[in-house]
Amino acid sequence: MGFFFGKGFKKKNDWRRNFRISCEDPLVVPKLTTILCRHFQELAGQPLLILCIGTDRSTGDALGPLTGTCLEKIVLPGATVWGTLEEPVHAANLKATLKEIRGLPDTPFIVALDACLGPVENVGTIAVSRGPLRPGAGVNKDLPPVGDLHITGTVNVGGFMEYFVLQNTRLGLVHKMAVTIARSLRRGLLQIQAAAGKGGED
Repeated sequence: MGFFFGKGFKKKNDWRRNFRISCEDPLVVPKLTTILCRHFQELAGQPLLILCIGTDRSTGDALGPLTGTCLEKIVLPGATVWGTLEEPVHAANLKATLKEIRGLPDTPFIVALDACLGPVENVGTIAVSRGPLRPGAGVNKDLPPVGDLHITGTVNVGGFMEYFVLQNTRLGLVHKMAVTIARSLRRGLLQIQAAAGKGGED
């Protein structure tokens, strides 16, 4: 699980660091797609790896692997997905996974995806920020930061009995957020592919 979000960001106009949107927004997919496209424009041919972090043993912490499984079922041009319900990437194997990634022949641009806890007004929101994710920080785990870009979904309220809260998070909300993120990633990659003249349809 990712870090605990505070009540706000300092630079409200900096889309690189503080884009956040509710999964209940009727335009959440096109808006999220637009932000992701802005980031993906900087790939410049670099391979893309979407690292979905979490475990299927906790409802709230299942956002990452559930999103990974959604992504496995759709056409995702130019990207590789690690972390699914069948093969999750979690606290116990994250360091080994990062070592494996460092051994890849081409250094990928990593999009790290994880659940997080936060203030009540942020529950159900999806955030996109440049820079590494700090997985496990919300439950006081010391794990290495990961990612060139990270996507987090606030699945429940944080600050008290975090493990209990994660276990009692609504699966319906987590599933809705996972589907939203997966659709937005796919659309963003298709748009970047089309802009590069490689075709592709949504």
